[in-house]
Amino acid sequence: MALTKHKLGELIYEITRKNDTQEYGINYVRGVSNTKEIMPTKADVDPEVIHKFYIIMPNEFIYNPRTTRMGDKVGLAYNDTDIPLLFTFNNIAFGIKESAKKIILPDYLYIFFNRSEFDRYAIVNSWGSATELFTFEEMCDMDIDLPPLSVQQKYVNIYKAMLENQRCYERGLEDLKLTIDALLDSFKKKSTRRNVGDLLEEIDERNTDNTYNEVFGVNITKQFMPSVASSKDVHNYKIVRNNQFVYSGMQTGRDECIRIALLDNEDSLIVSPAYSVLQVKNDYVIPEYVQMWFSRSEMDRLGWFLSDASIRSNLDLPRFFEIEIPVPTKEEQSALVSIYQAYTLRRKINERLTEQIKKICPVLIKGSLEEGEQNDL
Repeated sequence: MALTKHKLGELIYEITRKNDTQEYGINYVRGVSNTKEIMPTKADVDPEVIHKFYIIMPNEFIYNPRTTRMGDKVGLAYNDTDIPLLFTFNNIAFGIKESAKKIILPDYLYIFFNRSEFDRYAIVNSWGSATELFTFEEMCDMDIDLPPLSVQQKYVNIYKAMLENQRCYERGLEDLKLTIDALLDSFKKKSTRRNVGDLLEEIDERNTDNTYNEVFGVNITKQFMPSVASSKDVHNYKIVRNNQFVYSGMQTGRDECIRIALLDNEDSLIVSPAYSVLQVKNDYVIPEYVQMWFSRSEMDRLGWFLSDASIRSNLDLPRFFEIEIPVPTKEEQSALVSIYQAYTLRRKINERLTEQIKKICPVLIKGSLEEGEQNDL
């Protein structure tokens, strides 16, 4: 059987199934990400309007038609779970027509949506001014070539096998995270607390000879990133060495985040003079242990609480130094840091696995189409 050509509208229909009876509560509410995944919703859901939310059954889709708000990717989700889920009524929901279920598999269609070609099509075919919309009519006007169902299933199986491997790896990652959190919580109860100012000190080494010219900043995920600010004169910028921290007290209250990052490699870098560069000043703590504490959401909440009432909501360095953290023995710190390093490494591997799965979607579609063409020879 050869490839068959269709308009997507021949295969899908719009879903307007609302949660009218409020059979499903807030715990069923999810969000749509521009990585084409279901995610926990970030919005505060008003129980008074939850009856307006769409019920998305297993093997159904939903997408955000407002492309300008999602950057260069369309926010879309596929319910590959075995339970109904709720999504806001600002989205557009759709499923595969009963008459098309012998023509296309929902998982295959999801792989089709996971390609950059789909995102480009959606952006080009969005309409509007301040808000551009990729309407359901435009979605239905898309052309799609389909191989036989058996070929689709073969490539869906490859995709699902890769996805299951990644999810198994991710579950192991969460187990490590729970172990780390449990140990940190235990230290809160049994270890002596010390002020950050007793553990860290500020240093001020400048780039006077212009040895370094690439400027970095610290983002709200507590990682170094290339600076978006531009400056040709960097001789007054601060040098950061291995095992030193960079701290910014600016806008802590606004961002609800303590911006602090630890440089954990031998390649030094420079940051703006507005940042504070810190280092461990005694043998009480291991630098990675300090960074672990400030990677916790409870510390970000404390930073928000302690920030001043100025328009910038700053957490100035003297006040940051007043924060207390539990300090267990060096042996306990070292053991925990080893677990944390394993967690960090596995997290990076998991991110690469996730990215590889996304990148393979175009390859799977291309392979299935080529195999479908060969079957016709």
